[in-house]
Amino acid sequence: MTQESSKSSLLNPIKRILKVRGMPSALTAFAGLIIIYIGFGLINPVVFNQANVHNLLRATAKYLIIGIGQSFVLITGNIDLSIGSVVGMSAMTSATLMVHGFPAPLALLISLVLCLTVGIVNGFLIGNFKLPPFIATLGTMFVARGIAFMVNGNRNTDAIASGIGREAATTFGNFFYYGRTFGIFNTFWIALVIFIIFFFVLQKTKTGRHIYAIGSNEDAAKLSGVSVGGTVTKAYLVSAFCSFLVGTILAAQAGMGNMEAGAMYEMFGVAASVIGGVSPLGGSGILLGTFAGAAVWQVLANGLSMVGAQVGIQRLMVGIIVALAVLLDVVLRRRGAVSFRKKQKKS
Repeated sequence: MTQESSKSSLLNPIKRILKVRGMPSALTAFAGLIIIYIGFGLINPVVFNQANVHNLLRATAKYLIIGIGQSFVLITGNIDLSIGSVVGMSAMTSATLMVHGFPAPLALLISLVLCLTVGIVNGFLIGNFKLPPFIATLGTMFVARGIAFMVNGNRNTDAIASGIGREAATTFGNFFYYGRTFGIFNTFWIALVIFIIFFFVLQKTKTGRHIYAIGSNEDAAKLSGVSVGGTVTKAYLVSAFCSFLVGTILAAQAGMGNMEAGAMYEMFGVAASVIGGVSPLGGSGILLGTFAGAAVWQVLANGLSMVGAQVGIQRLMVGIIVALAVLLDVVLRRRGAVSFRKKQKKS
């Protein structure tokens, strides 16, 4: 084997990886994550502390789960503004039911059904009735938040332990938030399992291919036999399920239901997705990038907090990064379109 052919055989796997849709953007996000983390660690070595790393993983988990839901929707070329309110509805519904003596599994099942109903309504309005996603999900955002307020009479719930008992409440809290497995908080393991499942769905199933096809060109997807309404509804169901799960985690964390739980989480989901290279214009992105985007968000917040920066600075930095990520996506798409037209003219 010649030296040139051996180099080629070594580069082929790398080339195949880079050809995966959205992979270059995801790898760029991971590179940025490493640089940011090391940078903050050099300023304040406490960033590298094991306890801080574990807390980072747990905090990142919520943004990763919510980012997965938003990513599914963004890749179809839509957006879900109801995510934060569904998170709040999930937290309040399950907590209220447990306070009234419902066993945790039953309370969570009822909450899940309610959240998935919002996902179905969103998908039906947008996929079948062609309502603009901004308007449709703005409407369900207010409905879900209204339910979060009404479910316990416009007040936060009492402690969950007051309804199901201290032992059951402790089990619930440990399973979703405070407990550890192999030294790492369960919240992270839950997020990792969700990530693996939906990564497989998006990359290896027909539903995943249809989601990308709709985001790339809805008319062409429809002509190819893709059920636009059904696929969009599936994307919104994923978003609703992720919102339910994050709401459950917040209820376990607080040990009660808070009517304002999940506020701004729809934007956190957008930030995690877009920073990781998921295009807000639809058709491109990968959940590996969402993983990196969620971690970048949390490492920035953690690192800036460690160096004494105000919360406003943290939000400002993330806002700038999101804007730059969207700008980069627009520029690359325009260049791709120009290059495609030039090739067509030559041919």
